[in-house]
Amino acid sequence: MSAASMPSPVQQWKRYLALTKPRILPMVIVTALPVLLLASAGPPPLALAAGVLFGIVLVAASANTLNMYVERDRDALMVRTRGRPLPAGEITPRAALVFGLALSLLGTALLWWLGGALAASLGVASILFYVFVYTIWLKPRTVYNAVIGGAAGAAAPLIADAAVNGYVGLPGLLLFAIVFFWQPPHVWAIALYRRDDYAAAGIPMLPAVVGEETTRRRMVAYTVGLVGVTLLPGLLGLLGPLYLAAAVALGAWFLWSGVQLVRQRSDAAARAVFRTSLVYLALLYAAMLLDLLL
Repeated sequence: MSAASMPSPVQQWKRYLALTKPRILPMVIVTALPVLLLASAGPPPLALAAGVLFGIVLVAASANTLNMYVERDRDALMVRTRGRPLPAGEITPRAALVFGLALSLLGTALLWWLGGALAASLGVASILFYVFVYTIWLKPRTVYNAVIGGAAGAAAPLIADAAVNGYVGLPGLLLFAIVFFWQPPHVWAIALYRRDDYAAAGIPMLPAVVGEETTRRRMVAYTVGLVGVTLLPGLLGLLGPLYLAAAVALGAWFLWSGVQLVRQRSDAAARAVFRTSLVYLALLYAAMLLDLLL
C-alpha cells in the first residue's frame, strides 16, 4: 500500500469504532442507567456510576467486535453489511480479533475493579453468550435466534445491578426482561424487509421459515407480552405514576404499529415498526429516568 493510499489515524480510528456498532451502544447506557438510580442503598457516586457504565459499554463493544469478526464472510454476502470494515477489507481479521479481545479484557477488569466479581462475570458471560451461543450456534441454525439470543443484548441491566448492589435484584431482572421481550419484534421487523439479504447469507429468519403472515402475528403477540412486562415496574412500586402512564401510552403506540403491519402486509409497514421500536425503547427509558429524577 502506497503512502498516499494509507488511511489517516482518524480514518483508522473510525474503522475500529465501526467494529463496535457505535449506533447501538447508547442503548446499553440507556438500559443500564435506571438500575443505577434504583440501587438498594441509593444512587451510587457519580464517578462510580460513570465507571460502571463505561465498563458495560466496553463489554458490549467487545461482543459486537467479536461478532463482526466471526460473521465477516457472512456479512460480505449481505447488502446491509458488506460495507463493514472487515468485509470491505479496511481492517484485517487478526487486528479485529485482537481489538475485540482487548476491549473484553479492559471492560471486564474495570467491572471487576468497580463492581466486583459478579458484575465482571456477567460481563464475560454476555460476551461468550453473544459470540458462541448466538452468533456461532443459534443464528445460522434456528429461526428463534432473535428470541434466545436476546438475552445477550439485554444483559446491561443485570451487570449494572450486580455492580452497585452486589447481587441481581428485581430492578435488574425487570429491565432485563423489557429489553429481552423488545428484541424479537424489533429484529423480525428487519427480517421482513431484509428477507432477501438474510436468505443470501443463509441465515434462517422467521419470515422465510414460518411465513411472513405468521411472523407479523408473532410480532404482535410479543409486543403484547412486552407491554405487560413494562407495566410491572410501576405496578410493583419501583417507579411512579409518571412512568406507568408513559408505559401505557407508549405500549399502545408500539402495539398499534404492529397491528398496522398485520393489516398492511408491506415492507414500508415493517420499516415503520423497526423505527417505532427504536423510538419506543428510548422514550420508555427516558420516562423511567424522568420518573426517578422527579
